[in-house]
Amino acid sequence: MVIIPAIDIKDGRCVRLRQGDLSAETVYSDNPVMMATQWETQGAQRLHLVDLNGAVDGKPRHLKEIQEIVSTLKIPVEVGGGIRDISTISTYLDMGVQWVILGTTAVMKPSIIREACTHFPHRIIISLDVKDGYVAWQGWVEQSTVTPLTVLNKLDDCALAAVVFTDISRDGMKTGPNIDAIRDITIATNIPLIVSGGVSGIDDLLALQFNVPSVTGVIVGKALYDGNIDLSKAIATLNPASPSQVDSSTQLP
Repeated sequence: MVIIPAIDIKDGRCVRLRQGDLSAETVYSDNPVMMATQWETQGAQRLHLVDLNGAVDGKPRHLKEIQEIVSTLKIPVEVGGGIRDISTISTYLDMGVQWVILGTTAVMKPSIIREACTHFPHRIIISLDVKDGYVAWQGWVEQSTVTPLTVLNKLDDCALAAVVFTDISRDGMKTGPNIDAIRDITIATNIPLIVSGGVSGIDDLLALQFNVPSVTGVIVGKALYDGNIDLSKAIATLNPASPSQVDSSTQLP
């Protein structure tokens, strides 16, 4: 299971939110590029980037910062936030982003997901951000009446790279992952699953690895920034092989 550090960018800074609330932010760095480099130095095998302003506005707001991160790092990067059309997907992939993440589009316009998977097979990740059993969209500002399984059923035959499942109620709260909900998703689809939300320490990572071994990756944010998880030690604990033997490309598409 790959540990994927998260960098959420808002107004040019690296922040973390509580339950997706844009007004409940903690700023961890004014330099997202420096933060990205720090995680790579500590052994990260890939990086999760979210353009928070873009997620709300429906179009990218931090192309410059993301381009600089991608150009600086040697590890692959996945990017989400405000990606709603094929042109934006192409822009990110052309700048060197390995995977693009679409959330709102997966609910509102699944036809675009199908088109994207046709043009860019295994380069598209869909994000299912769930609150009270239903998918949220528009940067978590609005909630739909659509269940995550409904979305997956419509896209199960697409050449997706992965699904990111986030329990919004646990995001930034460090209350532990929603194991039952995660297990339900793994039963419902064969698409590789990355989970996010609630990780508070190494015990949560071990519990996730033990209880839902089919999960291929876990996105960790606040627990890393607050020092509750030491990235290099966590990687060694979850993947006893030496760093040179652990290759994220063999664990995730």
